[in-house]
Amino acid sequence: MTGVSTPLLSLAGMDADRERIESVMLESVQTSDPYLTEIASHLVVAGGKRLRPVVAIVAAQVNGVAASLDVVRGGVACELVHLGSLYHDDVIDEADTRRSVETVNAKWGNLQAILAGDFLLAKASEIAASLGTEVAGLLARTIGRLCEGEIEQLRHTYDVTRPEDSYYTSIEGKTASLYGTAARIGGIVAGLDRETIETLTVWGTNYGMVFQMVDDILDIIDNAEHLGKPVGHDMVEGVYTLPVLRTLAAGRGAGEELAALLGRPLDAAERDKALAIVRSNEGVESAAADARRFVAAAEAACADLPPARATDALRGAARALLDSAVIPA
Repeated sequence: MTGVSTPLLSLAGMDADRERIESVMLESVQTSDPYLTEIASHLVVAGGKRLRPVVAIVAAQVNGVAASLDVVRGGVACELVHLGSLYHDDVIDEADTRRSVETVNAKWGNLQAILAGDFLLAKASEIAASLGTEVAGLLARTIGRLCEGEIEQLRHTYDVTRPEDSYYTSIEGKTASLYGTAARIGGIVAGLDRETIETLTVWGTNYGMVFQMVDDILDIIDNAEHLGKPVGHDMVEGVYTLPVLRTLAAGRGAGEELAALLGRPLDAAERDKALAIVRSNEGVESAAADARRFVAAAEAACADLPPARATDALRGAARALLDSAVIPA
């Protein structure tokens, strides 16, 4: 999600922490085989805001103490899981671009992309294991949740009758669970009390829900240059997100017109027509209203955290994320 603004990134000292993140990430994907190193590091060097390790670091700082290197490593483990899932997603979607660069599958082939994605998951698991059995078990369960979320999405591919419950189940598994885990790892490794760790997990999960819902909205209203990937990609691939489901639910008129287009792969002209239908109706605004519920839940969780600059950053992060999609409150 290119161009996202968040108070998490403006927290004092975060520039130095992000340098630590980059250093640990690059170190984590180094191997004795230059070819594997190049493939495994492809999306690492392509850039990104590294929000999952940032979340772990900020979560660890709610007690007012700077995050340790182990906290950074725990956050990087979450980011490597995310990157590994992207390698696999791009194979499933037959995607050509990611973060404005050629995907691994497009450049090296599907087999290499799958194995490199597996390698990133293995490196993430190795880091987690070094941080203790609780973190290792947590990350393993989260990888399982990601798979469950993706399966839920796949089973409704090209399904114009997809229930909204399916959408929420999917994004909670494939996106929100990893943010919840990043925040939880930050709290665990920092040695915070259990009540605070649970609260951070609630915050992270709700923040992750907002993150994915904003990403889905931007896939409708944004442009390819900003997104770093083709706009309307989800509809083309038969993944019908909340703005689309809300437009389909409108029934007569826009809903029927959109339903007549969907249910199968779209060419460029059909994609543009479908985007125009969703953009010109209330699906996007309706999805944004639902996202505000998760913003409120993330903000409410912060009331139970210690007073600190890090807590203030967490409190404002979800709302800033939604505002970045240029959606008025």
